[in-house]
Amino acid sequence: MYEVGDKVVYPHHGAGKILRKEMKEVLGQRREYLTIQILYNEMTVMVPTENADRAGLRKVIGEETVDEVLAVLRDDGTQMPKNWNRRFKHNRDKIKTGDIFELAEVVRNLSIRDLDKGLSTGEKQMFGRAKKILASELMYARDMEEQEALEFLEGLLEEVGENRSADDGATDRERAGEALVD
Repeated sequence: MYEVGDKVVYPHHGAGKILRKEMKEVLGQRREYLTIQILYNEMTVMVPTENADRAGLRKVIGEETVDEVLAVLRDDGTQMPKNWNRRFKHNRDKIKTGDIFELAEVVRNLSIRDLDKGLSTGEKQMFGRAKKILASELMYARDMEEQEALEFLEGLLEEVGENRSADDGATDRERAGEALVD
């Protein structure tokens, strides 16, 4: 299923490339392992081939899925727990799934929360890591450089935040105008 050179995503770490497939003996068991170079933190992970799917490993999304991910980022935020530690756990669980849409939702929701109310220290760290993981996958999917992908994502989030502010302002002005007409 996975071959050397494949671009894959490992949940919690981001996108990387399979460097090797090799047989190794670990704890007396001989198994095939995939050696993956994770992009954004230069980490190398080894995953038993037979457990790759259970570990959440998947191939990087294609160009056609990128537009769907960008649509999630541009969408309105979804309801999150008000309590910060419940919200943190909720978002951490979404990131752990390895699903690109869940990750995009976490990035979007934390971006909105950051603009509206600010983030706790733990959420700031999570937001930074989630953005890097998402950018690493977008980099491979859109054939970009790492920094270029991160700047693209930051720019998109900034644009979405500005549009939200403009929409909120227009709504306030409309309400004020409606009040004057009555």
